[in-house]
Amino acid sequence: MEKDLINIGSQTAKNGFKNERDVVDKFNNWRDDEDARQWLSIMDYDINEVEYVEAVVISGYKADIQVKVSVKLRNAIDVENIQVKLVSNLNGFNQIDKRWIDKYAEMWNMPDEIKTLLKLYTGEIPPMVTSARDKRRTFADEFSCIDQQKLLDWINANKTLIVSDIIKGSGKFAAEWMLVVQKIDTNARWILKPINYCLNFFGSGDALITDKGCFRIGRITMQRKGGDGGRDTAKMLQFKINPAQLFDIQ
Repeated sequence: MEKDLINIGSQTAKNGFKNERDVVDKFNNWRDDEDARQWLSIMDYDINEVEYVEAVVISGYKADIQVKVSVKLRNAIDVENIQVKLVSNLNGFNQIDKRWIDKYAEMWNMPDEIKTLLKLYTGEIPPMVTSARDKRRTFADEFSCIDQQKLLDWINANKTLIVSDIIKGSGKFAAEWMLVVQKIDTNARWILKPINYCLNFFGSGDALITDKGCFRIGRITMQRKGGDGGRDTAKMLQFKINPAQLFDIQ
């Protein structure tokens, strides 16, 4: 049974989690911490061959912690970048990326027409029709059928790049694993999956327009940020997922 749980990548922790620092502490105490030993096993390390583990919190990247692992008879040190998602509400959503449309346009070589439509969607450009149901922005289902299709076609054509950038990131601190923890004081649940699995899990499926007039890519919501007390940052584009959905695969 224990081996099966390791293979699945989910387990009930003996102690609760409050933040990423708790995960780092568990890795650094890997010799005595059963959760950390299981995480290393999931990452394909033979515990009997591990010499030492050093974990640190990193910020400003898709990965939240970096774990260095030294293995006997190897001349190199392995580095594992882990994205940590702490959830208390299993039906809640977690913002995974937010930027101004111009930044996304630069990242994804966005045509000017698509950039303009998305700025209408987020409210950087006010609605062009007086019949808009929100004077601050244009909902996806308020665009003409032609413009809706243009947006969906562009998102679907660039979906692989979009999903990878917003979940995995790029560069030396790109996430390689996603650790989702149900954040409670005791008996917290966790699940650890390779990031490429998560890209497929959250990003599979064609883009569509929801009943609420938002865009969705698979299990990823793409919407106007909103909130922020009416500040301009409410007009940014944000992407959200519910990390707890990974528990549903058990």
